[in-house]
Amino acid sequence: MSADSPTFHAPGRIAAMKTDALRQLAFFGASLRPGGRLATLDHEGRPLEGPQELITTTRLVHSYALGMIAGAPGCADIVDAGMQALLTRHLDPEHGGFLWSFDDGGPVQTDKLAYGHMFVLLAAATAKAAGHADADRLMSLADAVIAERFWDAEAGLMVDEYRRDWTPFSEYRGMNANMHGVEAHLSAYEATGETRYLDRAMSILDFFVGKMGAGNDWRLPEHYHQDWSVDADYEGNPMFRPRGTTPGHSFELGRLLLQAWDLQGRPEGQAPARARALIETALSDAAMPEGGFCYTLNFDGSQRVTDRYWWPQSEAIGALATLLKLQPDPEEAARYEALWQDAERLFIDEDRGGWNPEIDDAGRPVEKQFTGKPDIYHALQADLYPLHGGLSRHYDGIAGILAK
Repeated sequence: MSADSPTFHAPGRIAAMKTDALRQLAFFGASLRPGGRLATLDHEGRPLEGPQELITTTRLVHSYALGMIAGAPGCADIVDAGMQALLTRHLDPEHGGFLWSFDDGGPVQTDKLAYGHMFVLLAAATAKAAGHADADRLMSLADAVIAERFWDAEAGLMVDEYRRDWTPFSEYRGMNANMHGVEAHLSAYEATGETRYLDRAMSILDFFVGKMGAGNDWRLPEHYHQDWSVDADYEGNPMFRPRGTTPGHSFELGRLLLQAWDLQGRPEGQAPARARALIETALSDAAMPEGGFCYTLNFDGSQRVTDRYWWPQSEAIGALATLLKLQPDPEEAARYEALWQDAERLFIDEDRGGWNPEIDDAGRPVEKQFTGKPDIYHALQADLYPLHGGLSRHYDGIAGILAK
């Protein structure tokens, strides 16, 4: 650990986080199949059949590039395979942009989604930080299509979805793609120093935090009409577009706000207080008495969908770690450690690796929304990002921390 590393980690917790990160990277290494395909895995780590999705490819590239930066062994092959898939199989040679999924026969689901394209930019940024030879090309392609198709300069926000030929098929606007747009653009700024990435991220944050968070008691509406008015009655996909608000996204956006503020040089203003308001409201609203967090809330903060998933737990850990880096507090440090203990008790699979994605009322793994263990991304970041002392510059901060 470096001299400026957070002081709220006991040595045992530091060791446990590093062990979990290495265990996850070993478990999800089975995602790489003969011929370079990347598969999702069942609970035992066996590959599942089905098309390769953009979200799988990009999150594996990002996660294993983080592993490379951190000094973990055996990460390069997955990054290479994912970059190859992005630049050949996902890339649409006819219309540009990136297709959602493919199999051995070719494209399967061909819609062009802002959500997926934000992860392409994230994968490119982290691959660049890891020194991958194809990262600049992928970043150029992602940046160009985002600027041309998804970035609404007048609104300062991302639009959501098109058919393969860029025909709009809905007027839906959403927070999820924009939030991951903040994540991707901050990472691209950290990898390149190009200010347009930071500018876009700040524009999105101004709307969702400064306007929507501040105007809704620090609970973030997820769904919007074309004119960016709130669509309070919207209910789409129960996992990716559920009705109400999603406290896990408040954890993420609060952490990202502090990352952006730090990258700006910590200017005077309300960013730290707003980040704390988002994170602490979500912690208060969503905490379940038996551990973990409910998935969604009603607009008044009452709990709506009480299913418990691994990713809000991961993001709560990252968010609280960021607050502790900003302002150490013994009570908050104890709560942070309790989040890790709940994660170990409820989600972390110490025997096989990875985190179980969902649990039932008794805390047992269950498959209602997810099949198997869908990805490494949220939980690996929960292990790695708190282990360096900064709010931003994650690539520099985690360099070498897993090397023996």
